[in-house]
Amino acid sequence: MQINLGEMGSLRRNGTPMGITSVCSAHPVVLRAALRYGRATSTTVLIEATCNQVNHQGGYTGMKPADFAAMVYRLADEEKCSHEQVALGGDHLGPNPWRHMSPEAAMEEAETMVAAYVEAGFRKIHLDASMGCLNEPAALDDTTTAHRAARLAAAAEAAVRKVGGQLPVYVIGTEVPPPGGADHVLTTIEPTGADAARQTIDIHRKVFAEAGLSDAFSRAIGLVVQPGVEFGNSNIIFYDPSKVGSLSQILISEPQFVFEAHSTDYQGTAALSQLVNDGFPILKVGPELTFVLREALYALDAIASDFSVTYGDRPLFAAMEALMSDQPANWNRHYHGNDDELRVLRHYSLSDRIRYYWSTPEAQTAVERLFAVLRGQRLPLPLFWQHLPSAGQFADTPLDPEAVLIWRVTRTLSAYQNACGLQQWSPTV
Repeated sequence: MQINLGEMGSLRRNGTPMGITSVCSAHPVVLRAALRYGRATSTTVLIEATCNQVNHQGGYTGMKPADFAAMVYRLADEEKCSHEQVALGGDHLGPNPWRHMSPEAAMEEAETMVAAYVEAGFRKIHLDASMGCLNEPAALDDTTTAHRAARLAAAAEAAVRKVGGQLPVYVIGTEVPPPGGADHVLTTIEPTGADAARQTIDIHRKVFAEAGLSDAFSRAIGLVVQPGVEFGNSNIIFYDPSKVGSLSQILISEPQFVFEAHSTDYQGTAALSQLVNDGFPILKVGPELTFVLREALYALDAIASDFSVTYGDRPLFAAMEALMSDQPANWNRHYHGNDDELRVLRHYSLSDRIRYYWSTPEAQTAVERLFAVLRGQRLPLPLFWQHLPSAGQFADTPLDPEAVLIWRVTRTLSAYQNACGLQQWSPTV
Protein backbone atom coordinates (compact mmCIF):
# COMPACT_ATOMS: atom_id res chain seq x y z
CA MET A 1 0.00 0.00 0.00
CA GLN A 2 1.35 3.39 -0.96
CA ILE A 3 0.91 6.18 1.59
CA ASN A 4 -0.21 9.68 0.69
CA LEU A 5 1.55 11.87 3.23
CA GLY A 6 -1.34 14.31 3.28
CA GLU A 7 -3.84 11.60 4.25
CA MET A 8 -2.23 10.33 7.45
CA GLY A 9 -4.21 12.66 9.67
CA SER A 10 -7.53 11.53 8.21
CA LEU A 11 -6.50 7.86 8.53
CA ARG A 12 -5.98 8.36 12.25
CA ARG A 13 -9.23 10.24 12.70
CA ASN A 14 -11.05 7.43 10.88
CA GLY A 15 -9.68 4.90 13.34
CA THR A 16 -7.20 3.32 10.89
CA PRO A 17 -3.89 4.96 11.76
CA MET A 18 -0.99 4.13 9.48
CA GLY A 19 2.57 5.38 9.52
CA ILE A 20 5.55 5.76 7.26
CA THR A 21 9.23 5.20 7.88
CA SER A 22 11.47 8.12 6.98
CA VAL A 23 14.83 6.61 6.01
CA CYS A 24 17.46 9.21 6.84
CA SER A 25 20.66 7.82 5.39
CA ALA A 26 22.95 8.28 2.42
CA HIS A 27 24.55 4.84 2.65
CA PRO A 28 23.87 2.99 -0.62
CA VAL A 29 23.32 -0.37 1.09
CA VAL A 30 20.75 1.13 3.46
CA LEU A 31 18.98 2.82 0.56
CA ARG A 32 19.11 -0.36 -1.50
CA ALA A 33 17.53 -2.29 1.38
CA ALA A 34 14.74 0.29 1.73
CA LEU A 35 14.02 0.29 -2.01
CA ARG A 36 14.07 -3.50 -2.19
CA TYR A 37 11.59 -3.56 0.69
CA GLY A 38 9.37 -1.08 -1.11
CA ARG A 39 9.43 -3.11 -4.29
CA ALA A 40 8.59 -6.34 -2.43
CA THR A 41 5.67 -4.80 -0.52
CA SER A 42 4.47 -2.16 -3.03
CA THR A 43 4.77 0.49 -0.33
CA THR A 44 6.00 4.08 -0.39
CA VAL A 45 9.72 4.52 0.26
CA LEU A 46 10.34 7.85 1.98
CA ILE A 47 14.02 8.82 1.86
CA GLU A 48 15.25 12.06 3.37
CA ALA A 49 18.48 14.04 3.29
CA THR A 50 19.52 16.72 5.78
CA CYS A 51 20.83 20.20 5.10
CA ASN A 52 24.31 19.34 6.40
CA GLN A 53 24.44 16.07 4.50
CA VAL A 54 23.24 17.35 1.10
CA ASN A 55 22.99 20.95 -0.05
CA HIS A 56 23.69 23.18 -3.04
CA GLN A 57 27.35 23.36 -2.00
CA GLY A 58 27.70 19.60 -1.63
CA GLY A 59 27.30 19.03 2.12
CA TYR A 60 29.46 16.53 3.95
CA THR A 61 28.54 13.80 1.45
CA GLY A 62 29.75 15.90 -1.47
CA MET A 63 26.30 15.59 -3.04
CA LYS A 64 23.99 18.34 -4.18
CA PRO A 65 20.23 17.60 -4.05
CA ALA A 66 20.17 16.58 -7.73
CA ASP A 67 23.09 14.20 -7.09
CA PHE A 68 21.35 12.58 -4.14
CA ALA A 69 18.11 12.20 -6.10
CA ALA A 70 20.00 10.68 -9.04
CA MET A 71 21.65 8.15 -6.71
CA VAL A 72 18.31 7.16 -5.18
CA TYR A 73 16.64 6.72 -8.56
CA ARG A 74 19.60 4.78 -9.95
CA LEU A 75 19.35 2.39 -7.01
CA ALA A 76 15.58 2.23 -7.48
CA ASP A 77 16.10 1.21 -11.11
CA GLU A 78 18.58 -1.46 -10.08
CA GLU A 79 16.11 -2.77 -7.50
CA LYS A 80 13.19 -2.50 -9.94
CA CYS A 81 11.35 -0.21 -7.54
CA SER A 82 9.01 2.16 -9.35
CA HIS A 83 9.93 5.84 -9.15
CA GLU A 84 6.29 6.50 -8.26
CA GLN A 85 6.88 4.64 -4.99
CA VAL A 86 9.79 6.89 -4.02
CA ALA A 87 9.19 10.06 -2.01
CA LEU A 88 12.14 12.37 -1.40
CA GLY A 89 12.28 14.67 1.61
CA GLY A 90 14.57 17.42 2.84
CA ASP A 91 15.13 17.46 6.60
CA HIS A 92 16.01 20.51 8.73
CA LEU A 93 16.24 22.70 5.65
CA GLY A 94 17.38 26.07 6.88
CA PRO A 95 20.47 28.13 7.66
CA ASN A 96 22.13 25.59 9.98
CA PRO A 97 25.19 24.92 7.74
CA TRP A 98 25.87 28.67 7.59
CA ARG A 99 25.22 29.64 11.22
CA HIS A 100 28.67 31.26 11.35
CA MET A 101 27.43 33.87 8.87
CA SER A 102 25.16 36.87 9.38
CA PRO A 103 21.43 36.02 9.49
CA GLU A 104 20.77 37.55 6.07
CA ALA A 105 23.70 35.83 4.39
CA ALA A 106 22.81 32.49 5.99
CA MET A 107 19.18 32.80 4.93
CA GLU A 108 20.17 33.59 1.35
CA GLU A 109 22.17 30.35 1.29
CA ALA A 110 19.22 28.49 2.82
CA GLU A 111 16.82 29.85 0.20
CA THR A 112 19.16 28.71 -2.58
CA MET A 113 19.39 25.29 -0.95
CA VAL A 114 15.61 24.86 -0.58
CA ALA A 115 15.12 25.83 -4.23
CA ALA A 116 17.76 23.25 -5.24
CA TYR A 117 15.94 20.55 -3.26
CA VAL A 118 12.59 21.32 -4.88
CA GLU A 119 14.08 21.59 -8.37
CA ALA A 120 15.65 18.15 -7.84
CA GLY A 121 12.26 16.60 -7.10
CA PHE A 122 12.12 16.67 -3.31
CA ARG A 123 8.53 17.27 -2.29
CA LYS A 124 8.50 16.78 1.50
CA ILE A 125 10.18 19.85 2.91
CA HIS A 126 10.94 20.34 6.60
CA LEU A 127 11.36 24.06 7.15
CA ASP A 128 13.75 24.57 10.07
CA ALA A 129 14.98 28.09 10.65
CA SER A 130 15.06 27.87 14.44
CA MET A 131 18.81 28.12 14.88
CA GLY A 132 20.53 31.40 15.57
CA CYS A 133 23.19 32.74 13.25
CA LEU A 134 26.09 35.11 13.89
CA ASN A 135 25.53 37.21 17.04
CA GLU A 136 22.09 35.64 17.65
CA PRO A 137 20.86 33.37 20.44
CA ALA A 138 21.42 29.65 19.79
CA ALA A 139 17.65 29.05 19.56
CA LEU A 140 15.26 31.64 18.12
CA ASP A 141 11.74 32.54 19.21
CA ASP A 142 8.67 31.25 17.37
CA THR A 143 7.95 34.52 15.57
CA THR A 144 11.45 34.94 14.12
CA THR A 145 11.54 31.26 13.20
CA ALA A 146 8.17 31.49 11.46
CA HIS A 147 9.18 34.53 9.41
CA ARG A 148 12.31 32.74 8.22
CA ALA A 149 10.35 29.57 7.51
CA ALA A 150 7.97 31.62 5.37
CA ARG A 151 10.93 32.95 3.38
CA LEU A 152 12.08 29.40 2.75
CA ALA A 153 8.57 28.31 1.77
CA ALA A 154 8.40 31.19 -0.70
CA ALA A 155 11.66 29.94 -2.24
CA ALA A 156 10.21 26.43 -2.50
CA GLU A 157 6.99 27.69 -4.08
CA ALA A 158 8.93 29.72 -6.64
CA ALA A 159 11.08 26.69 -7.47
CA VAL A 160 8.11 24.41 -8.09
CA ARG A 161 6.52 27.02 -10.33
CA LYS A 162 9.77 27.06 -12.29
CA VAL A 163 10.11 23.28 -12.78
CA GLY A 164 6.49 22.16 -12.47
CA GLY A 165 5.30 18.93 -10.96
CA GLN A 166 3.66 18.05 -7.68
CA LEU A 167 3.37 20.86 -5.13
CA PRO A 168 5.52 20.46 -2.02
CA VAL A 169 4.14 19.49 1.37
CA TYR A 170 5.70 21.06 4.43
CA VAL A 171 6.70 20.09 7.93
CA ILE A 172 7.20 22.86 10.49
CA GLY A 173 8.50 22.89 14.02
CA THR A 174 11.94 22.14 15.39
CA GLU A 175 11.71 20.81 18.93
CA VAL A 176 13.75 17.70 18.37
CA PRO A 177 16.67 15.83 19.93
CA PRO A 178 20.18 16.72 18.83
CA PRO A 179 20.95 15.34 15.35
CA GLY A 180 22.36 11.84 15.67
CA GLY A 181 21.43 11.51 19.34
CA ALA A 182 22.67 13.04 22.57
CA ASP A 183 26.32 13.07 23.63
CA HIS A 184 25.75 12.09 27.25
CA VAL A 185 23.82 9.61 29.35
CA LEU A 186 20.16 10.61 29.64
CA THR A 187 17.67 9.57 32.28
CA THR A 188 14.56 11.35 31.06
CA ILE A 189 13.35 13.81 28.45
CA GLU A 190 10.10 15.70 28.54
CA PRO A 191 7.71 15.82 25.59
CA THR A 192 6.73 19.11 24.00
CA GLY A 193 3.97 20.86 25.89
CA ALA A 194 0.59 21.09 24.18
CA ASP A 195 0.50 24.89 24.55
CA ALA A 196 3.93 25.24 22.93
CA ALA A 197 2.91 23.07 19.99
CA ARG A 198 -0.32 24.99 19.49
CA GLN A 199 1.57 28.30 19.62
CA THR A 200 4.01 27.10 16.94
CA ILE A 201 1.11 26.28 14.61
CA ASP A 202 -0.76 29.51 15.32
CA ILE A 203 2.24 31.77 14.75
CA HIS A 204 3.28 30.02 11.56
CA ARG A 205 -0.27 30.18 10.20
CA LYS A 206 -0.44 33.92 10.91
CA VAL A 207 2.99 34.72 9.48
CA PHE A 208 2.43 32.64 6.34
CA ALA A 209 -0.93 34.37 5.76
CA GLU A 210 0.66 37.80 6.12
CA ALA A 211 3.29 36.75 3.57
CA GLY A 212 0.63 35.65 1.06
CA LEU A 213 1.53 32.00 1.59
CA SER A 214 -1.75 30.62 2.92
CA ASP A 215 -1.92 28.10 0.09
CA ALA A 216 1.55 26.83 0.97
CA PHE A 217 0.55 26.60 4.62
CA SER A 218 -2.51 24.58 3.67
CA ARG A 219 -0.01 21.94 2.54
CA ALA A 220 1.76 21.89 5.91
CA ILE A 221 1.09 18.31 6.98
CA GLY A 222 3.43 17.77 9.90
CA LEU A 223 4.65 19.36 13.09
CA VAL A 224 7.96 18.30 14.60
CA VAL A 225 7.63 17.95 18.35
CA GLN A 226 9.53 16.08 21.05
CA PRO A 227 7.59 12.91 21.94
CA GLY A 228 9.96 12.09 24.79
CA VAL A 229 12.21 9.66 22.90
CA GLU A 230 15.96 9.88 22.61
CA PHE A 231 19.16 7.91 22.57
CA GLY A 232 22.61 8.76 23.84
CA ASN A 233 25.87 7.08 23.07
CA SER A 234 24.98 4.05 25.17
CA ASN A 235 21.41 4.34 26.43
CA ILE A 236 17.87 4.85 25.15
CA ILE A 237 14.89 6.81 26.49
CA PHE A 238 11.82 4.82 25.47
CA TYR A 239 8.46 6.29 24.57
CA ASP A 240 6.02 6.79 27.43
CA PRO A 241 2.52 7.37 26.01
CA SER A 242 1.21 8.54 29.39
CA LYS A 243 3.17 11.77 28.98
CA VAL A 244 1.73 12.91 25.64
CA GLY A 245 -2.03 12.77 26.14
CA SER A 246 -2.61 16.52 26.07
CA LEU A 247 -0.16 16.95 23.20
CA SER A 248 -2.00 14.40 21.06
CA GLN A 249 -5.29 16.16 21.77
CA ILE A 250 -4.31 19.23 19.74
CA LEU A 251 -4.53 17.13 16.59
CA ILE A 252 -8.29 17.10 17.07
CA SER A 253 -8.52 20.87 16.57
CA GLU A 254 -5.73 20.88 13.93
CA PRO A 255 -6.87 18.13 11.56
CA GLN A 256 -4.42 19.01 8.77
CA PHE A 257 -1.46 18.06 10.99
CA VAL A 258 0.20 14.95 12.30
CA PHE A 259 3.34 14.85 14.39
CA GLU A 260 6.74 13.93 13.02
CA ALA A 261 8.91 11.97 15.46
CA HIS A 262 12.67 12.33 15.18
CA SER A 263 15.29 10.05 16.77
CA THR A 264 12.96 7.04 16.95
CA ASP A 265 16.00 4.77 16.49
CA TYR A 266 16.20 1.71 18.78
CA GLN A 267 12.63 2.12 20.09
CA GLY A 268 11.39 -1.27 18.85
CA THR A 269 8.06 -2.23 17.32
CA ALA A 270 5.87 -1.85 20.42
CA ALA A 271 6.94 1.73 21.14
CA LEU A 272 6.86 2.68 17.46
CA SER A 273 3.35 1.28 17.11
CA GLN A 274 2.21 3.35 20.06
CA LEU A 275 3.77 6.46 18.53
CA VAL A 276 1.80 5.89 15.32
CA ASN A 277 -1.43 5.39 17.28
CA ASP A 278 -0.81 8.56 19.29
CA GLY A 279 -0.46 10.78 16.22
CA PHE A 280 3.23 10.39 15.35
CA PRO A 281 2.95 8.47 12.05
CA ILE A 282 6.12 9.90 10.48
CA LEU A 283 8.92 7.90 12.10
CA LYS A 284 12.41 9.11 11.28
CA VAL A 285 15.28 6.66 11.60
CA GLY A 286 18.92 6.96 10.61
CA PRO A 287 21.73 5.95 12.98
CA GLU A 288 20.07 2.63 13.84
CA LEU A 289 20.15 1.60 10.20
CA THR A 290 23.88 2.18 9.86
CA PHE A 291 24.48 0.79 13.37
CA VAL A 292 23.04 -2.58 12.32
CA LEU A 293 24.91 -2.34 9.02
CA ARG A 294 28.15 -1.93 11.00
CA GLU A 295 27.05 -4.80 13.26
CA ALA A 296 26.78 -7.10 10.25
CA LEU A 297 30.06 -5.89 8.75
CA TYR A 298 31.94 -6.51 11.98
CA ALA A 299 30.33 -9.94 12.34
CA LEU A 300 31.49 -10.84 8.82
CA ASP A 301 34.93 -9.45 9.70
CA ALA A 302 35.11 -11.85 12.66
CA ILE A 303 33.76 -14.74 10.57
CA ALA A 304 36.37 -14.12 7.89
CA SER A 305 39.11 -14.00 10.54
CA ASP A 306 38.07 -17.41 11.82
CA PHE A 307 37.50 -18.85 8.35
CA SER A 308 40.67 -17.71 6.54
CA VAL A 309 44.14 -17.82 8.06
CA THR A 310 45.38 -15.38 5.39
CA TYR A 311 42.72 -12.74 6.10
CA GLY A 312 44.17 -11.76 9.47
CA ASP A 313 42.68 -10.77 12.80
CA ARG A 314 39.69 -8.47 12.15
CA PRO A 315 41.41 -6.22 9.60
CA LEU A 316 38.20 -4.28 8.90
CA PHE A 317 37.93 -3.33 12.56
CA ALA A 318 41.62 -2.38 12.57
CA ALA A 319 41.24 -0.28 9.42
CA MET A 320 38.28 1.63 10.86
CA GLU A 321 40.10 2.18 14.17
CA ALA A 322 43.12 3.59 12.35
CA LEU A 323 40.94 5.76 10.11
CA MET A 324 38.86 7.22 12.94
CA SER A 325 41.94 7.81 15.07
CA ASP A 326 43.71 9.62 12.25
CA GLN A 327 40.63 11.65 11.28
CA PRO A 328 38.75 12.36 14.53
CA ALA A 329 36.74 15.41 13.42
CA ASN A 330 33.46 13.51 13.06
CA TRP A 331 33.47 12.08 16.58
CA ASN A 332 35.86 13.83 18.98
CA ARG A 333 33.41 16.54 20.04
CA HIS A 334 30.76 13.94 20.84
CA TYR A 335 32.61 11.13 22.62
CA HIS A 336 34.19 11.55 26.06
CA GLY A 337 36.17 9.24 28.35
CA ASN A 338 39.48 7.48 28.75
CA ASP A 339 41.26 5.69 25.93
CA ASP A 340 39.37 2.43 26.44
CA GLU A 341 36.01 4.18 26.61
CA LEU A 342 36.72 6.23 23.50
CA ARG A 343 37.73 3.11 21.58
CA VAL A 344 34.42 1.44 22.41
CA LEU A 345 32.46 4.56 21.48
CA ARG A 346 34.21 4.96 18.14
CA HIS A 347 32.89 1.58 17.05
CA TYR A 348 29.78 0.85 19.08
CA SER A 349 28.13 4.14 20.08
CA LEU A 350 24.41 4.22 19.40
CA SER A 351 24.93 7.58 17.70
CA ASP A 352 27.01 5.60 15.18
CA ARG A 353 29.38 8.34 14.08
CA ILE A 354 31.40 5.67 12.33
CA ARG A 355 28.81 6.08 9.56
CA TYR A 356 30.64 9.18 8.35
CA TYR A 357 33.66 7.05 7.43
CA TRP A 358 32.23 4.23 5.29
CA SER A 359 32.48 6.27 2.09
CA THR A 360 36.21 6.93 2.48
CA PRO A 361 38.67 5.08 0.20
CA GLU A 362 40.27 3.41 3.21
CA ALA A 363 36.98 1.97 4.46
CA GLN A 364 35.82 0.93 1.00
CA THR A 365 39.11 -0.88 0.38
CA ALA A 366 38.79 -2.75 3.68
CA VAL A 367 35.17 -3.71 3.00
CA GLU A 368 35.96 -4.92 -0.51
CA ARG A 369 38.81 -7.07 0.84
CA LEU A 370 36.36 -8.61 3.34
CA PHE A 371 33.84 -9.26 0.58
CA ALA A 372 36.50 -10.80 -1.66
CA VAL A 373 37.45 -13.29 1.05
CA LEU A 374 33.86 -14.36 1.74
CA ARG A 375 32.11 -13.99 -1.62
CA GLY A 376 30.93 -17.38 -2.89
CA GLN A 377 32.23 -19.29 0.13
CA ARG A 378 30.10 -21.92 1.88
CA LEU A 379 30.50 -20.99 5.52
CA PRO A 380 29.65 -23.48 8.28
CA LEU A 381 26.68 -22.81 10.51
CA PRO A 382 28.72 -22.69 13.76
CA LEU A 383 30.55 -19.58 12.51
CA PHE A 384 27.27 -17.75 12.14
CA TRP A 385 26.10 -19.05 15.52
CA GLN A 386 29.28 -17.62 17.02
CA HIS A 387 29.29 -14.18 15.41
CA LEU A 388 25.83 -13.47 13.93
CA PRO A 389 23.46 -16.08 15.41
CA SER A 390 20.28 -14.95 13.71
CA ALA A 391 21.87 -15.22 10.25
CA GLY A 392 22.18 -18.98 10.15
CA GLN A 393 20.17 -19.16 6.93
CA PHE A 394 23.29 -17.93 5.10
CA ALA A 395 25.31 -20.99 6.13
CA ASP A 396 26.29 -23.78 3.74
CA THR A 397 25.34 -21.84 0.61
CA PRO A 398 27.49 -19.62 -1.65
CA LEU A 399 27.68 -16.37 0.30
CA ASP A 400 26.82 -12.92 -1.03
CA PRO A 401 28.19 -10.62 1.74
CA GLU A 402 26.05 -7.67 0.65
CA ALA A 403 22.95 -9.85 1.00
CA VAL A 404 23.83 -10.30 4.67
CA LEU A 405 24.02 -6.54 5.14
CA ILE A 406 20.71 -5.96 3.37
CA TRP A 407 19.09 -8.72 5.41
CA ARG A 408 20.27 -7.10 8.66
CA VAL A 409 19.06 -3.63 7.68
CA THR A 410 15.77 -5.15 6.53
CA ARG A 411 15.16 -6.61 10.00
CA THR A 412 15.12 -3.08 11.39
CA LEU A 413 13.00 -1.78 8.52
CA SER A 414 10.56 -4.62 9.17
CA ALA A 415 10.09 -3.47 12.77
CA TYR A 416 9.14 -0.05 11.44
CA GLN A 417 6.91 -1.48 8.74
CA ASN A 418 5.07 -3.53 11.35
CA ALA A 419 4.61 -0.48 13.57
CA CYS A 420 3.28 1.50 10.60
CA GLY A 421 0.59 -1.11 9.96
CA LEU A 422 2.06 -2.16 6.61
CA GLN A 423 2.98 -5.46 5.04
CA GLN A 424 6.18 -7.07 6.29
CA TRP A 425 8.74 -8.82 4.15
CA SER A 426 11.93 -10.78 4.70
CA PRO A 427 14.49 -11.36 1.95
CA THR A 428 15.36 -14.93 1.04
CA VAL A 429 18.92 -16.17 0.76
